[in-house]
Amino acid sequence: MARQLLGKEVTAALNERIKADVAALNAKGVKPTLGIIRVGERPDDLSYERGATKRCETLGVEYKKYLLPADVSQEELLKVIDEVNKDENIHGVLMFRPLPKHIDQTLVENALCAEKDVDCQTDASLGGVFTGKKVGFPPCTPQACMEILDHYGIDCTGKKAVVIGRSLVVGKPAAMMLIKKNATVTVCHTRTVDMPSVTREADILVVAAGRAGVVGADYVAPGQIVIDVGINVNEEGKLCGDVDYAAVEPIVDAITPVPGGVGSVTTSVLVGHVVEAAMRKFG
Repeated sequence: MARQLLGKEVTAALNERIKADVAALNAKGVKPTLGIIRVGERPDDLSYERGATKRCETLGVEYKKYLLPADVSQEELLKVIDEVNKDENIHGVLMFRPLPKHIDQTLVENALCAEKDVDCQTDASLGGVFTGKKVGFPPCTPQACMEILDHYGIDCTGKKAVVIGRSLVVGKPAAMMLIKKNATVTVCHTRTVDMPSVTREADILVVAAGRAGVVGADYVAPGQIVIDVGINVNEEGKLCGDVDYAAVEPIVDAITPVPGGVGSVTTSVLVGHVVEAAMRKFG
């Protein structure tokens, strides 16, 4: 039976560190604050916003919302971004994406100051991930994967790590972050030939395929650590990951469940980035 790598344990430890940092900032008269920019009312945006604001309240981080209609002009949205860039009291910004079709998303994303980019929406932040420099912040989901590995004492040095997925949101950043941890990394994708033969060689397998249950028993081997990034809804209407948990769990050494794994850590990572942004500015 595989060890479950539970997100709630990682989140609890992360939250304690964040609370200590918030207290240190408060002692200096600094109130770390998240700016939330939302265009329209997409249900998944509203759901994530509720989770983020609740976590902010739990950890003593303030927030300010900038709520815009779905038909907002690009000019008006850029004005809001300019406002948050110039506001000394806002330390990190979360802007929900995708933006409506009439807006040039790349242009708008890159209008945000990298030092306030707590969810890696700018090219500058992404460049920071790939160069290993502290420019902006990495995406919250791959950072949550790294927090899980750290919390459970999984040393990546010299290990073979395989990442399934090559998106700029999870796959590629996760690969770069694993390299920074001294793993030897292979990235698999939809054009990979005989993927199971590649993934079975991994010590650490990070799955961000974007398809429910795509990784089955033939993809894994005994002794492996499996990090399942996927969040899908199956035919019964239940949340499930990209890994076929029932088939894989009896084989591997450790695995993150869905729900209760990576996804449960990401909100604390986001709030932690806001606090870190304030600490970079005020020490």
